[in-house]
Amino acid sequence: MTDENDASMDDWAAAMEEAGTPIDNVSAQAESVPLDNLQSTASASGDDVNLDVILDIPVTIAMEIGNTKINIRNLLQLNQGSVVELDRMAGEPLDVMVNGTLIAHGEVVVVNEKFGIRLTDIISPAERVKKLK
Repeated sequence: MTDENDASMDDWAAAMEEAGTPIDNVSAQAESVPLDNLQSTASASGDDVNLDVILDIPVTIAMEIGNTKINIRNLLQLNQGSVVELDRMAGEPLDVMVNGTLIAHGEVVVVNEKFGIRLTDIISPAERVKKLK
């Protein structure tokens, strides 16, 4: 790995010399740039956070009824009318996932002949962070 680093440094030094800039002058030419515009615009209480920047970012929302593990042999034997047993009991709430992260629980409802979900419990941000660890 150090041979690659040495070769990379040699290539960099050669390129700098070719450009007419001695390698020793590079750090002397560097300037610091103020980054005032990157500071938070929120107040100390955090109430004035501007979320407009992220409001149009698309996310994938999915409702998980349950899951199971089966081997490929059984998977290939599935056909119309087959029943796959899931790990949930009837009546248990569904998981509401956003980009693969659990954010809520809910129950199935039918509205105008379409399925929907009524949220019954929202997972707090603190609980979501705990699950990441």
